[in-house]
Amino acid sequence: MQLTLDQATGLCRMAALGAGANEEATQSLVASIMAAEAEGLSAVGLSHFIDYLEAIQDGRIDGNADPVVTRPALAIYLSDARGGLAHTGFDRTIDDLAKAAKLFGVAVFSQKNAYTCGALGYFTGRLAGQGLVSFAATNGPAVLAGSGSVKPVYCTNPMSFAAPAADGPPLVIDQSSSATAFVNIRKAAEDGKKIPEGWALDASGNPTTDPAAAMKGAMLAFGGQRGANIALMVEVLAAGISGANWSLDAPWFSGGPDSPGTGLFVLAVEPKLLDPDFEQRMKDQLDRLRRRYGVHIPGRARAEAAEKATARGIDVPKAVVQRISEFAERYSA
Repeated sequence: MQLTLDQATGLCRMAALGAGANEEATQSLVASIMAAEAEGLSAVGLSHFIDYLEAIQDGRIDGNADPVVTRPALAIYLSDARGGLAHTGFDRTIDDLAKAAKLFGVAVFSQKNAYTCGALGYFTGRLAGQGLVSFAATNGPAVLAGSGSVKPVYCTNPMSFAAPAADGPPLVIDQSSSATAFVNIRKAAEDGKKIPEGWALDASGNPTTDPAAAMKGAMLAFGGQRGANIALMVEVLAAGISGANWSLDAPWFSGGPDSPGTGLFVLAVEPKLLDPDFEQRMKDQLDRLRRRYGVHIPGRARAEAAEKATARGIDVPKAVVQRISEFAERYSA
């Protein structure tokens, strides 16, 4: 089905309210989901929105949670999501975080007790839109084998990096520590398709191309031991210093009544204090890499997709629209 962004936004807003979220949580969640869908990230767009709706309905997300944000130091913001969304506390803090980074050069946002945050580039990209270089890390329930292990001990533990560039979209790198995202394996299982070798192990620790077996086993890190080490680094930044659940202790994000209680780490840096011409130099470097050397620049395709979606709308599977509509009807009633 083809929907305009306004139509999809309105439908999602009614669905979130119908599931039991308050206005603030609804606004934060729908904005992040629509950004992902518009940028072509359908795996964490409207299809993933259903996971959020079901989690709000079942209590894994407290749709009325009131995050508590404290400031243990002038450049550090610590958020307790209190079982709610990862987005709400960040949305409350982003402007103050940006101001602190521009004043002190760096600022940190650290959060615990949240549901999984979806597209991590949504957080860094917004800071890049305010002229800041940013890095983010988050964790979730364990699905990824550690170095030397065949059992899941980490989440896919994504990380994101963004930097502004003059007269154009920011550089936005958003990638998991695993060889692929969990939602891609789940989608392959739903579609009855095999997954590539090197993505996962089955429950016995053997390599598998069967996505159903993979979901009962463990995902593999990209780059072997090096990727697993990065997953551990992300785990420390996201869960360790925030006081969030380690991935091993995080309840599953679908099914059950409990929040995964995950963590989020965001670092914001003011580059102009180090180099006033940073954004122009960034633009020139990215242009040189792309035009002269054929380098793919992360973030560019997302920005182009968002422009097209604004003009032409988005195509959404009928089954996804129908499921979201079921929640929206509760609000209408």
